[in-house]
Amino acid sequence: MTANQFPLRTRRWLTLLLAGGLVGHFHASSAAESVWARPDAAGRLTYQTMPTGDRLLDFSYAGYEGGGVKIPDVPVKLTVAPGAGDDSAAIQNAINQVSQLALVDGFRGTVQLAPGNFHCSQTLEIKTGGVVLRGSGPGEGGTTITMTGNPHLCFSIKGDGAAKPIGKPAAITDAYVAAGTSSFHVSHPEDFAAGDSVLLNRPATPAWVKFMGMDTLVRNGKPEHWLSGEMHAERTIKSIAGNLVTLTVPLADSFDARYLNPPGGTMVKCDLSARPRHIGVENLRLVSPPQALTINQALNRALRMDGVSDSWVRDLAVENTMNSFYFGDQTSRLTVDRVNIRHDAASLGAAKPEDFWAGGTQTFITRCSATGNNVFYFSTGARMMGPVVVLNCTFYGTGHIQPHMRWGTGLLLDNCKVPQSGIDLMDRGIMGSGHGWTIGWSVAWNCTAKTFTIQQPPGSMNWAIGCQGRLESGTQPGSPNKKLPNGIIDSPETPVAPASLYLAQLRERLGPQALANIGY
Repeated sequence: MTANQFPLRTRRWLTLLLAGGLVGHFHASSAAESVWARPDAAGRLTYQTMPTGDRLLDFSYAGYEGGGVKIPDVPVKLTVAPGAGDDSAAIQNAINQVSQLALVDGFRGTVQLAPGNFHCSQTLEIKTGGVVLRGSGPGEGGTTITMTGNPHLCFSIKGDGAAKPIGKPAAITDAYVAAGTSSFHVSHPEDFAAGDSVLLNRPATPAWVKFMGMDTLVRNGKPEHWLSGEMHAERTIKSIAGNLVTLTVPLADSFDARYLNPPGGTMVKCDLSARPRHIGVENLRLVSPPQALTINQALNRALRMDGVSDSWVRDLAVENTMNSFYFGDQTSRLTVDRVNIRHDAASLGAAKPEDFWAGGTQTFITRCSATGNNVFYFSTGARMMGPVVVLNCTFYGTGHIQPHMRWGTGLLLDNCKVPQSGIDLMDRGIMGSGHGWTIGWSVAWNCTAKTFTIQQPPGSMNWAIGCQGRLESGTQPGSPNKKLPNGIIDSPETPVAPASLYLAQLRERLGPQALANIGY
């Protein structure tokens, strides 16, 4: 985005901002702070808004049950010991039996894998809510699943969880709804009530695609298609007062009526009753043979989760899987905690696999790590609408944290470390299949990396606040003469308070017990 793509009042404000009044070190005191989110005299966070009202998102709603809720230890119903041959059928049969049990407080029970080495040549599937698969530990003396046979996916967690629209949409009547806000006006509020699940639909119109500069992507003489159709944000209505709707979770993207058709976008009630909840995979080691392969070859993959809510993956040690963890666009309120990946062989080719891929909303990835080369340690999917949080994760090797394609919003990278490589919030241009602008309204907070590429999309913003590493600027891939502006770089090389934005927001919203509930 160039400064001229903002309204005049915003351009004047940005001129003052970049002249030194707000970017960099804000105070002469020893504790650096950011005007974008800083504690006031009473210790509560205050936020700088842009002239259009946009601000940093409250990311604290990411995670199991909407953040700050302890993951339960679900009682064991069946135990499986390793056998002499392939253990896939024995484990799957136990999962199927527990899946038939009645729900008690949202849970059916846990399938416990005894200590030892299980050999699995088939995908293990959980399709029913309230079922947990638990090993006896990811370390020595615990449970190991060794992937054998043809390359395959080890765990498939999949429900019939598509958000099904109900009734007719209501038009959003505001000329502009700012990113990070929770309230807006609609045309006929009488069709909605507090507690309703809704989809906020934001059309990817030709006018908006042109505004984003994504209508001119050409590769090898052929036009590339960036984005069309609609982007959907799942939310719940908190209250309605007249025509004013307030959501429980703020919006991760802005809605600008000038570029949307219908103007302002729409809100429609949706049915999520078919989406399973309370599914977990935990406490084991997963081993694949090393894979020096391209992403187009058959691969051993760790886990794919889609069509579920309020679920988790925790305490896993994973070796040599590729495209390891995929969380699809029909997921919400997931926690991924203490998952550690190691690659003994680098992938081949320019197209890189992803260790962690987030495509849904309210995903929380914390205390995870990966070690390996030629990978994306963390990526986002097309149309992802946050909040999505990656907290206290460390990645070693030549890979990158890099949102992947076609416009996601509302990502927080909080205290992440990529000491040998980079963190990129950027326009990928013609890369891939025309991935273009990957992310907006996103933040790197107190992160450390060898390099940072933090670019500013049209009509949006990305921030690097309190980050340590070399800032790189660049041009749009495929358009070497199209120089892209940087986003807001605040307090470079000096971390800011609060030390963690996510934890500070969570504590403020739910109190200190919420931090203890998630192990902080």
